[in-house]
Amino acid sequence: MAPITQSVHHHRSTTKTSHKGFKSKHATKGEVKERNRGKVESGERGVRKTPHQQLMSKLDRKNQARQKQQLKHQEKANAVGIFSGQHGAPRQVAVVPLSEKIDLPAVIRSLNESVDVTQDVNNDGLSRVRIDRFKQNLVYIPSKYDLMNALDVCRVADFVVLVLPTDVEVSDEGEILLRSIESQGISNVLVVAQGVDNVNPPKRRTQVIASLKSYINHFFPAIDKVLSLDSRQECSNAVRGLCTATPKGIRWREDRSWMLIQDVQWPETSSGSSNVTVTGVVRGKGLKADRIVHIPGWGDFQVDSITAAPLSSPKGKKEDAMNIDDSESPQVLDQPTEDQDDMATVAPEEIEMEDDMVSHAETEKRGVLLDDHHYFSDDESHMPSRPKRLPKGTSDYQAAWFLEDDSDSGSDMVDMEDEDVDMEVDETEGRPEDGVFPERGDAMTEGGPSEYPQSEVFLDPSPEDEAEQLEEYRASRRKEEENDLEFPDEIELHPNVLARERLQKYRGLKSLKTSMWETSEDRPYEPEEWRRLLQFNDYKGIKNKLVREALMGGVVPGTRVNVHLKAVPSTLRSRPTPVALFSLLRHEHKHTVINMNITVNSSVEEPIKSKEEVIIQCGPRRLVVNPIFSGAGNTPNNVHKFDRYLHPGRSAIASFVGPVTWGAVPVLVFKNQAVKDPEVLDSDEKTINRLELVATGTVVAPDHSRVVAKRAILTGHPFKIHKKVVTVRYMFFNSEDVSWFKALQLWTRRGRSGFFKESLGTHGYFKATFDAKINPQDSIGISLYKRIFPRKARAIEEVEA
Repeated sequence: MAPITQSVHHHRSTTKTSHKGFKSKHATKGEVKERNRGKVESGERGVRKTPHQQLMSKLDRKNQARQKQQLKHQEKANAVGIFSGQHGAPRQVAVVPLSEKIDLPAVIRSLNESVDVTQDVNNDGLSRVRIDRFKQNLVYIPSKYDLMNALDVCRVADFVVLVLPTDVEVSDEGEILLRSIESQGISNVLVVAQGVDNVNPPKRRTQVIASLKSYINHFFPAIDKVLSLDSRQECSNAVRGLCTATPKGIRWREDRSWMLIQDVQWPETSSGSSNVTVTGVVRGKGLKADRIVHIPGWGDFQVDSITAAPLSSPKGKKEDAMNIDDSESPQVLDQPTEDQDDMATVAPEEIEMEDDMVSHAETEKRGVLLDDHHYFSDDESHMPSRPKRLPKGTSDYQAAWFLEDDSDSGSDMVDMEDEDVDMEVDETEGRPEDGVFPERGDAMTEGGPSEYPQSEVFLDPSPEDEAEQLEEYRASRRKEEENDLEFPDEIELHPNVLARERLQKYRGLKSLKTSMWETSEDRPYEPEEWRRLLQFNDYKGIKNKLVREALMGGVVPGTRVNVHLKAVPSTLRSRPTPVALFSLLRHEHKHTVINMNITVNSSVEEPIKSKEEVIIQCGPRRLVVNPIFSGAGNTPNNVHKFDRYLHPGRSAIASFVGPVTWGAVPVLVFKNQAVKDPEVLDSDEKTINRLELVATGTVVAPDHSRVVAKRAILTGHPFKIHKKVVTVRYMFFNSEDVSWFKALQLWTRRGRSGFFKESLGTHGYFKATFDAKINPQDSIGISLYKRIFPRKARAIEEVEA
């Protein structure tokens, strides 16, 4: 027994020892952890150790996943909730043909018959149907084979059904239409093909469907199938998708209240302007009577009231009678308050006079404005005054380094009140830049000629020789620039034109990106309503506030209403029935400087010229605009160079004066292009205008203080070169212009810089000094800038009227 006892005790002791070792091992790790407390490992350097970033427990992860799931279900329920019920809002389906041969009534009829709906189809208007199989209401909005009509229809659609032909290819007009509706923003897209059963032999039908799918994927890569309208099963699948899918919407549209116009009621007798009632179902945000509404094709209007317009119940005659009685006294859902927006587009006229403008106009100017100062206009007040007593032979430049001293300095000082002849001699003798030092005996003589004799004796050439040489020089320059456009902003002055008058609005800048722009100089040239435009201190903050404001109040989305509009001109009665109504956010009818970042399509052959008339669609609006282009990006002084042309594939900021649009709304730019009419035999003589999508972009923040500077370059020819001193001609044609622009910096095409030295003669020749010797083939130039103000846009409704 003893050995057994000993063995048991030995086992216990061993186990006890092992546990002690285990505990001591963990104690050692704890000590190490205690010593390293507060230190950050190299792999987690810079990561904040906050409680919510620590590892969550399994229960917390489940709770977080459940919250995300509930939020997702709630968002989906809100998106499709307005479509629920017998009288729920209909799902709006736009049917867009991509060929003139598409039969739209047949397309809608095929979709209805696949779900056992037999209803007459309206060839021109809306077609509302009830799909009992899916308990949903649909309204089909047929589109014409027209660019603008297709854009209007797709703007109010929850689903867009594109109908492709099988017997012909999609034309250029169809491709422009596809690119346009894609660029303006589009919701869910379905693609169907008409006439698949007419393709022979039947083996080619699968190839045709595959070809159509490959074509449409260039525009909408997410499309995975092209459905055939000749197949009842595929049509039923298309209707199922229309009734059960959740519309993804369009961002800029959902930030506002909008509705599809189902009916327009005009008064029986109207002359001038009268109240008009439009009917539809509110979508997006809540519709408010205080906000101005925009109807594409009509314009902007104030709302008189919003009343309920429920559909009549088909269950019994008694209920029908009740609905008729209720219609006599409609339920008012919203009325304007004191906060209603007015129709003014600019601020009231200012009564106070600007004193600084008047005083500035009376100031005598003797030189061009350089940054914020008119040099030489204040009788050299920016230079130190010349002392009365100076050493003999002191020049003006050297005199700036002598201070006034009342003491007698000796006989070598000369009084400034002496004769003018002596002073002129002294000034001439004290300039060593020309290499002439009379006190050394190397004045201009036959034995010791000057290194630069033109500085002493300069004879103006005869007018005939001058004109002939100028024409030869400019002709050679034009020939060189045919292949190499060195100075696209270069202008040529006529010898009889004064540069200071021709370039009166221009100024100089030491740096286009950093020099301050003196805005007071532009006051005489501002447009009439420039200071009455809407201005912003914090665009982003105001935009967020107004978008949040649209979330509260108003008629609930999904409600069928009558919107009573004020003062609608009777001339609009003859126009086609509008498609949609958009409620504008606060201030969206007021005018300001609109900036848009646009990019010209690479497929466009010719560049867009600045101030050329184009049609711009921005959200619900279409405007006829003559925009000015400038470089994108931010600069410290908010000055941007004016671009004369916007070339294909490049981007720029397009600016004009127009109504405010809040948010990054997509922009489409169209241009009228003259194309041959295919219906005319002699097509060389008959052309038609067709809208072409030339550019797309996005609205950026408006900026009233943004300066668009147009550059003008004056170039001259180096006539004489002596080291760094050059005689320049053909830049100016009189000495007064040289004195006016002498504060500006000179530069050359090959990178040299210099400054004016002095004028020579009376024909505009002058001497200049550069930082290095220049090449005789080089060109000398100066850069001048003037502010370009954007032009006012016109609503397309006004142009068509």
